[in-house]
Amino acid sequence: MEDNKLFSEFPPVSTEKWEEVINKDLKGADYEKKLVWKTIEGFNVRPYYRAENLEGLEYLDANPGEKPYTRGKHVADNVWEVRQDIHVQDLAEANRIALDAVQRGATSLGLCAKQVTSVADLEKLLKGIYINAVSINFLCSSDYLQLLKLYVEYAKKAGFDPKELCGSTDFDMFRFALTHGKFHRGEEGDLQMAKELVEYAHDELPKFRVLTVNGQLLHNSGSNIVQELGFSLAAANELVSRLTDMGCKAHRVASRIQLSVGVGSTYFMEIAKIRAARMLWSKIVEQYKPECDCAYKLFINATTSRWNQSVYDPYVNMLRSTTEAMSSAVAGADSISVLPFDNAYKEADDFGYRIARNQQLLLKEESYLDKIVDPAAGSYYIENLTAEIAKGAWEHFLKVEEAGGMCKALRAGLVQDEVEATARKRDLDIATRKTTILGTNQYPNLLEKMSDKVAAGEKHCCCCCEKGDEVRVLKPYRGAEAFEELRMQTERSARRPKVFLLTYGNLTMRKARAGFATNFFGVAGYEIIDNPGFATPDEGAKAALESGADVVVLCSSDDEYAELTEPVCKALKGKVKSLVLAGFPKEMVETYKGYGIDEFIHVKTNVLESLTNFQKQLL
Repeated sequence: MEDNKLFSEFPPVSTEKWEEVINKDLKGADYEKKLVWKTIEGFNVRPYYRAENLEGLEYLDANPGEKPYTRGKHVADNVWEVRQDIHVQDLAEANRIALDAVQRGATSLGLCAKQVTSVADLEKLLKGIYINAVSINFLCSSDYLQLLKLYVEYAKKAGFDPKELCGSTDFDMFRFALTHGKFHRGEEGDLQMAKELVEYAHDELPKFRVLTVNGQLLHNSGSNIVQELGFSLAAANELVSRLTDMGCKAHRVASRIQLSVGVGSTYFMEIAKIRAARMLWSKIVEQYKPECDCAYKLFINATTSRWNQSVYDPYVNMLRSTTEAMSSAVAGADSISVLPFDNAYKEADDFGYRIARNQQLLLKEESYLDKIVDPAAGSYYIENLTAEIAKGAWEHFLKVEEAGGMCKALRAGLVQDEVEATARKRDLDIATRKTTILGTNQYPNLLEKMSDKVAAGEKHCCCCCEKGDEVRVLKPYRGAEAFEELRMQTERSARRPKVFLLTYGNLTMRKARAGFATNFFGVAGYEIIDNPGFATPDEGAKAALESGADVVVLCSSDDEYAELTEPVCKALKGKVKSLVLAGFPKEMVETYKGYGIDEFIHVKTNVLESLTNFQKQLL
């Protein structure tokens, strides 16, 4: 009772009272438009949440380490594996990079095993690595069963007990189908291979996860969070369902599955996604009545987003991947892989690997995120996001089930249709700058040149195979690509277009619109000629002609455009390639077009579309 005296001085404030004050401060503005965030996933996020918003969330009664594991599997800490993925195919070079990574803090390695065909190859790849202390995750093999047999043989020869070794393979029949247009060995053949992997792992590598569901493919193809999660869980469920029908025990299959998710930069949403994944997986597995609780403990590998990465201003990728790694850690991911910041345009070098690894080490050693069980606990906001994402993902899961399972859904194009529709919306948001990619579609570094660096960086492809037409493929891409291509065209052209900013009148408005125009044309790599302001329209027009500019942009206030536009158009029409007005004075648009204005640029302009048209005129 003594402890309550302090709080008795602060009487509770009802939600109605909060809403009353908020509406008063809005002064008649639309509450929904101003304060409610409408996510691309299709649900609304309120400006604030209170304890009453947690009512009805049953999973909150469980502690960390208890089903449904929303709050994580750990009860004493939040330790995760610091994973470094190395896609280099040369075995000796991959070993060099791996050794350096382990010596500098990595506790998990993703290694391309495409070239591994013998124990001798594994000896070269794993030379000097204590595989009993590091998780080994094999990528890009064409025959994982044979690879695991070689690995067991290698382990015994090197003096390690295979039954104590941790790691995974990225065998994923659904990802293969979505990237190659067909199942590798046919649907039944792939399921048979999955069954054999599960059985072999049970006997020889009990701590290995031999089946992977790659949600990051969906993420990097433009999906939203609920699509990635719902479709990924549907794929995982199909494995459990089909393999139990083939004679496997449910707990053996479920405990061999690794969910690999892509993590974007919507910080709190990504935390909620991983928490929702564990909760929904428990709900799914419960239906199989597994013999062991290990089936409920979904292993989640989180990989930072490639979709978010940009070629221009690439050091910003470090900021993006840091928030993504932090989301993963706070959510309790089991392993985290941070992509090197320059991954978008070249093979990573030692510096790229080092920074990627150290981002995680800083989160551990300086932020102590590995010390706190369920760091997100107690947040009304995150708990509500978790519930909303779980609800949306479950709806997508049920769509796949109603379609007859993941294999049938892929053949019917259900998954691809939904992901591609979201990708188109994301692309439009980027094109109109509703979504900002710093340094690419907004606030570009005007002096930066990247075309030579991209040309010098040759990306390796681990998985190549003849394409089929059984399943429509998804195309992973980066959101920045369309804008980057525009700027690359400018860099590679014989001349760089010049944009002259004809600033006039009101200081505040001309500076604001000059800044807008600089960003607008700067993302295409054009040379921007800014000015302090001209005393008369004729003075500005004369300076524009003398500059040799291709494009002249009028930058002033709406009122002053009435005195600026006509004389400037008379002086410059036909002498420059394009006359542009910054802003959209609606009542005067047709009049200004009559004077000779070719284009109006403003906040609602589709920047990508507009700049594409300018490229056709100017290059």
